[in-house]
Amino acid sequence: MAGDVRKLVGGNVRRLRISAGLSQAELADRLGVDRAYVSGLELGVRNATILTLWHVSQALEVKFQQIFADRSDKPPKR
Repeated sequence: MAGDVRKLVGGNVRRLRISAGLSQAELADRLGVDRAYVSGLELGVRNATILTLWHVSQALEVKFQQIFADRSDKPPKR
């Protein structure tokens, strides 16, 4: 189950980062971390803390809940 949560969060971070028009390096700069950390987070291999995810939401200027949103139950766009 934990792997699924990391993948869900990572996919959301990637989607939100791209929507914000940021590269991984730009997000990393905003967070004060290495670009490799952002990559690992997006791939679902990093076990980020709640505090880190809060900082991610602030850096992306999105609601904290969006980091955890499960979009699999939404109908496909037409």
